[in-house]
Amino acid sequence: MPLNSVFSWFMKKRVHQIALFKKYPLEVQEELMRDLCRMAQHTEFGSKYEFGSIKNSNEFRERVPIRTYDDFKPYIYRLREGEQNLLWPTKQKWFAKSSGTTSGKSKYIPVTSESLEECHYKGGKDALSIYYELNGMADVYSGKTLVLGGSSNIHSYNRACYTGDLSAIIIRNLPIWVELKRIPNKDIALMEDWEHKIDKMAIASMNEDVRMVVGVPSWTLVLMKRILEMKSKALITDVWPNLELFLHGGVSFSPYRKQFEKLIDSPKMNFLETYNASEGFFSIQDRLGEKDMLLMLDYGIYYEFIPIANEGKEQPETLALEEVTLGEVYAMVISTNGGLWRYKIGDTIQFTNLSPFRIKVSGRTKHFINAFGEEVIIENAVAALEHACAETSATISDFTAGPVFMGSLNKGRHEWFIEFQEPPNNLEKFKYVLDEALQRENSDYQAKRSYNLALEEPLIRTLPKGTFYRWMKKRGKLGGQNKVPRLSNDREYLDEINSLIHEGFLAEELH
Repeated sequence: MPLNSVFSWFMKKRVHQIALFKKYPLEVQEELMRDLCRMAQHTEFGSKYEFGSIKNSNEFRERVPIRTYDDFKPYIYRLREGEQNLLWPTKQKWFAKSSGTTSGKSKYIPVTSESLEECHYKGGKDALSIYYELNGMADVYSGKTLVLGGSSNIHSYNRACYTGDLSAIIIRNLPIWVELKRIPNKDIALMEDWEHKIDKMAIASMNEDVRMVVGVPSWTLVLMKRILEMKSKALITDVWPNLELFLHGGVSFSPYRKQFEKLIDSPKMNFLETYNASEGFFSIQDRLGEKDMLLMLDYGIYYEFIPIANEGKEQPETLALEEVTLGEVYAMVISTNGGLWRYKIGDTIQFTNLSPFRIKVSGRTKHFINAFGEEVIIENAVAALEHACAETSATISDFTAGPVFMGSLNKGRHEWFIEFQEPPNNLEKFKYVLDEALQRENSDYQAKRSYNLALEEPLIRTLPKGTFYRWMKKRGKLGGQNKVPRLSNDREYLDEINSLIHEGFLAEELH
């Protein structure tokens, strides 16, 4: 029997279990919450909040306070010093170093054997299970899988623990059936020097039969373009003719889709999105061509949701799955088999379907612009940019935006720094369409823009190619798990880029 047929059968066995939690989502989540509490009842944290006597989710929510990373820091410090049985009963020696996108500081997220096996690995396996179920012609396992991991190697903090990007931890502990087909080798995959790593990855993969690529869209594009340069080819399908799947996550795919479609000229090519982080693996796109993802409910993660209007409160009330509604923006709260309890992850989501539960990521709780009461979130920005690009034949490599604050001689406005892959055929039209689209997407922005009362039209600055790359390098943020911050409620990022531009770049400004 061909190897891919065996692999396909192996993958599709999981589909029946996915169907079960789709049919009984509330029961699965309630049982999972009780199992988590039973597992951790004798830990220091579980003893403090008497996990052993918690009977249902209402008691759990009433008894255990919501926490941020800073609230968990004392526990994590002690765990990294070698103490055990604080948050989770099994030995904790791995800590995923997060890029800390909300604060700019690194976070160290505990990774247990349970969270590795039952969440992160399970999520990767399920993404393939779902893909093989959706595509009867799938043939991924007959070739190689290129994994574009993070840029951080594993470091020994002390004899008790190790830290590194989640992707580095995963690569260090991959099951054999994945390792047999994964490229490049670990020496290259775990390189910390991202610039040299791109060249090494290109050389290691450009003559292989790559069927699937896994990575963040922005850095995957950098690699693909480098490969095309080395091979003197115009299309990535000239290099990898059997490429059929890009499994992506980390940032919105919308700004990058056209660039990928331009590089990959193949009717059999598919794109599948996942939503995962150092804290857990949360959802997988389960319908090709759609923009939402199935919330995975049996990964050892219990979910709660804070309406975004209440997110800033010290102890906001949360909603369980049965209480959420379509279209509302929620901050996500998780309790996990990694030892995080009622943890505010910092992401916001919206439900697109309630049977089964499907979501789309709308942004970060701290990545928004609300300097004038406009409450613009990343989802608004991406949708408006996508429309402006379509109307002006443009494609965007990267962008960030923030406020221009009111002064004695000016009203407020938004300033957009955009690096175009293909510039718009009319920059003034691009600005106008972007502004109009944002008003349609966001009624608060529309109200503030009305008659230029609080907000003037946006200011667009086009940046030379490579600006964002150089900025991220200067910040020490090159690598697969580091993303360009899209929106900010202050001018820190804009001012940093301005300084970089003045050091040697030119930018074209539209008024």
